This record gives sequence, C-alpha cells and structure tokens, in this order.
Amino acid sequence: IPRALAQIFDTLREQSDSLEYSVRVSFLELYNEEIFDLLSANDDTSRLRLYEDATRKGSVIIQGLEEVQVHSKSEVYNILEKGSDKRKTAETFMNAQSSRSHTVFTVTVHIKEASMMGEEVLRIGKLNLVDLAGSENVGRSGAKDARAREAGNINQSLLTLGRVISCLVERAPHIPYRESKLTRLLQDSLGGRTKTSIIATVSPATINLEETLSTLDYAYRARNITNRPEVNQMLSKREVLKGYSDEMDRLRRELLTCRDKNGVYLAKENYHEMLEKIEQQQKDITDKAQEMGALKEEMDKKEKLFEEVERCMIEKSREIQKTTEKLGVQEAKLVKVRDDLKKTAREKEEQQHLVSKHMQTEGKLGQQARKLVIVNDEFEQDLERLHNKLSKVKDIEGDNKDTKSDFTSSLEVMVGQMCEKVDKWGEEHEASCNQLGGNLKDQLAERRGQLESLAGKVVELIEWQKAVGMEHQQEVEMTGTDGAKVMTKVDEMVESRAEMGVKA
Repeated sequence: IPRALAQIFDTLREQSDSLEYSVRVSFLELYNEEIFDLLSANDDTSRLRLYEDATRKGSVIIQGLEEVQVHSKSEVYNILEKGSDKRKTAETFMNAQSSRSHTVFTVTVHIKEASMMGEEVLRIGKLNLVDLAGSENVGRSGAKDARAREAGNINQSLLTLGRVISCLVERAPHIPYRESKLTRLLQDSLGGRTKTSIIATVSPATINLEETLSTLDYAYRARNITNRPEVNQMLSKREVLKGYSDEMDRLRRELLTCRDKNGVYLAKENYHEMLEKIEQQQKDITDKAQEMGALKEEMDKKEKLFEEVERCMIEKSREIQKTTEKLGVQEAKLVKVRDDLKKTAREKEEQQHLVSKHMQTEGKLGQQARKLVIVNDEFEQDLERLHNKLSKVKDIEGDNKDTKSDFTSSLEVMVGQMCEKVDKWGEEHEASCNQLGGNLKDQLAERRGQLESLAGKVVELIEWQKAVGMEHQQEVEMTGTDGAKVMTKVDEMVESRAEMGVKA
C-alpha cells in the first residue's frame, strides 16, 4: 500500500502544473459478515450497510463509510497504523497474530482538467487493495468458541468466492455474488470492468502441502477470469450537474405524489418500471414452476432409487457386521503376530549387530596378526645383522690392539730421535745466536764511529759556509759585480764538500 500510494503521488505531482487533483482513502473491515469502518472513532462499533449502486451495475455503495483526504505518503502511513490497530487479530497455534477478518483499502482519485474546448472535465479513478484472511483448519489452529466462529465465517466467505470464480470461469448463467458480502464487495473486480491482480501466499513447508496446493489451484482458476476494463470517461461539470438535477427531479416528483394523495403513490416512470419488473418476475416464476415440476418427477425417481439402495444397504450392513466380527478376530491374531514379528525382528537386528561387530573384530585381529608377523621377520633380520656387526667389531678391536702396540713402539723411537735432534739444534742455534750478537756489536761500533766523524765534518762545513757567506756579502757591497761568478764558485765548493762527505 505505501509503495502504491507513493507512485500515485509522484505521478500526480509531475502533472500538477496542468491539472488539479484530490486523493481520498477509506479502510473497511469485513468481520463475521459484518462491515466496520477502521477509520472511525475508537469507540464507534456501528455496522455499515451495503447497497447496490443504481447508477453503475455491479458496483456497491457502503453507507456511512468515512473517506479521508490525504496529501502525502506520511499521512497514508498514519492512517494505515490507525486502521491496523483496530483490525481484529487473535493468537492461534499457527500464528501469533492471525487475521480474523478481510480488509479493503480504497484509494479514490479525482482529477479536474481543462478539455480542448476550454471546458472543465472530471475523471474519477479507484484502486481497491484487498487483504483476504487465509483459510483456517480449526483442528490445527486450536480455535475454540469465538475463534472457531470467526474461522467458520472466513472459510464460508472464501468458499463463496471460490464458487464465484468457478462460475465465472465456466461462464455459468448465474453468478452467486449475493451469497457473501465479500463477493458483493469484489463483484466489480471479478469479471467486471476493472484490472485485477492476485498475490497468492504459500508456504514451502511440507506440513502445509495441502494448503499450498489449494491456494495455487485457487489462483490458477482466478487467472482464467476474463475482465473487461474500461478507461475512465471524462465527465464535464455540466453532465455531472445534469445527472444530479435529474435525480433530484425524480425524487421531487415522488415526494409531491406522496403529498397530494393518501396511501402509497409512485411517479409514472417508476410505476412502469415496477410493472416491467413484475412481468419479468412472473415469467421467472413460471419458469421456476416448470423447473419445480421437472425436479419433482426427478425426485420421485430418486426416491424409488433411494429405497432400492436403502434395501441393498441394509443387506450390505449385515454382511459388513459379520465381516467386522471376523475382522476383529483376525485383527487380534494379527496384533499378536505383529508383536511376535516385532520381537523376532528386534532379536534378528541384535544378532546381525553382534555378527557384524564380531566380523569387524576378527578383521582387525587378522590385520594386527599380519602386522606382527611382518614385524617379527624384520626383527630376526635385524638380529642377524647385529650378530654379524658384533663379530666384525671384535675383529676390528683385535687389529686395533696390534696396530696400537706397533704404533706405540715406533712412536717411542721417533720421539727419542726427535728429542736428540731438538737438543742438538738448540745447541747449534744458541752458538749461532751468540756469534750473530758479536758481529752485530762490532758493526754497530763501526757505524757509530762513522756517524761521529760525519757529524764533525757537517759542523765544519756549516762554519765554513757562514764564513764564505760573510766574505761574499762584503765583496758584493764593495764591487757590486761578479755576483753570478761568486755564487757559481760557492755552489761548486758546496758540491765538492758534499761529495767528500758522502765518500767518507
């Protein structure tokens, strides 16, 4: 319902620039074949009456049903909550909040727009959203007293709806709409001038298989109903007012006729209409009388057939009684045999269980024995290898003893020879070290003498250089010439002195 209203409001708002509209909703409940308004005050429990719509065949009018104008989806949510709180629900074994009534939520849209001629026209559309209470198995649901009566009324209305669907599918001449108020409310939706959709709710549980199959069959039969939907006609304001004025004139004529004369008087038009209805009813009565005569003859034949069948039934009942007595004796024997059979089957199962366990145990023991044989063979082989290895170890130990004794004797000889060589080498090394020390001392003394003589010559050279430098400076100051020759001589003298020092 909220999604349907949301789509309606969104579509109307998109076209609000070119037309005016209003949306009204109503919410009613069909409980125990009585109609209640779910949008009325909380303390209002009055029943509503249902009338045929004289202006539109197949439609009904509910007297006193309140229609509420809505402007947004949030208002619809509030209305739904208000109506759902007043709806009749109860707890059963199958459902914690089982619906005990059918509900119809009606949305009426009025659209006013301008025609091509500039005249204002009116279109009216209705959307009926019906929630049917599910059929109920009293034995499984645990319904008692009032709950059981409610379940009976629900099932009765659904059975009537099923008969109506079957008649519509089979195109029967008479459709039993009047047998239930539910079918009267849905008359225009079943084979009428509307588009109808059915949503069937089923359960995947196997325990509800019967109900699931019944629901699917219900929906499949309803799918074959043929409706003839019609587009809503555009009614001008003049036509609507003319219809209302004609109805008011008719009522005014009837009122004046009643005021002018005593008794019950009707307008001429209504009188002729009533005469036509009476003639039609008389024809129907004649036809029904003929049907009753045919049915009476058929009933006499059926009575004779019933007497014959009853006599046969008495004979059959006697035979059945005798057969029942025999069957009781046989059933007693069969019960005893069944008990013996159960006992034998139980003993057989025990024996089979024991035999299977013994076979499993023997198989496990055989596997363990084969494993032990294999392990024993491997142990014997390992023991033989161990003996061989011990004998080899003994032989090796003997060889090692001989080798050890030989090695010990040869090692003692070699160690003695090595000690003698080490002692001899030590003495020779000590002598060579002493000789080397003496040679080094002699060489160091000689080198010290050379260095001391060299140091004296270097000192003499430095003193001589100082003396030559002073003489050269005096000569330069006196003459100022031949500087280059003097420097050359000085350099030659220095080089000669240096060569002499190196040679020394």
